[in-house]
Amino acid sequence: MIQLEDITKTYQMGKINVPVLHGFDLTIDDGEMVAIMGPSGSGKTTLMNILGCLDIPTSGRYLLDGVDVSRLSDYRLAKIRSGNIGFVFQSFNLVSRTSAIRNVELPLVYAGVRARRNRARLALEQVGLSDREKHMPNELSGGQQQRVAIARALINDPTLLLADEPTGNLDTASSIEIMKLLGALNDSGRTVVIITHEEEVARFSKRVVRMRDGLIESDEVSQSRTQVSA
Repeated sequence: MIQLEDITKTYQMGKINVPVLHGFDLTIDDGEMVAIMGPSGSGKTTLMNILGCLDIPTSGRYLLDGVDVSRLSDYRLAKIRSGNIGFVFQSFNLVSRTSAIRNVELPLVYAGVRARRNRARLALEQVGLSDREKHMPNELSGGQQQRVAIARALINDPTLLLADEPTGNLDTASSIEIMKLLGALNDSGRTVVIITHEEEVARFSKRVVRMRDGLIESDEVSQSRTQVSA
């Protein structure tokens, strides 16, 4: 699904060039669940932005489902983001004055889709919140809010789910629930990539990629998710 070839990223800060990614290869197959780890400044967030087509590499190639997205137009990148990739963020990013089901519907609203309600209900069912569709975000726990955010990420049936510190604002019990949910979505066939600094979260993944100073430091198979969550 994902193939990165000699990827670099350099930002220009005024007259100064700031290199962040220094050239590496990475392949993620269909159906994998991969955690990307690294200290602040390691380049993991920049890598996530590239994987999510929110940014493009300075050099190198990024193949997503066999398509080189490295040099696509903004319009084409937006189409890929809306149709192929689901995003989950640490801060949930829910609209506070809107019910759970309407929050889930938002990507379809932006896309101009009229038949939304049944798809939103199905997405809430996938995350175990069928009985909370009319609740406002402030009536939900942190874990439930993140489930709504995951349902929203699933509404367009993406093949790739990108989660940036998905448990960063949650307590331990809620974090375990969210990671088990992401694991179940992965078991159903979705490719899941997680950015995290927490070893406990990374152990729920089947593979852990560690970054340092803009390079991949290690790439290892993790112990099985069943052993961790048992």
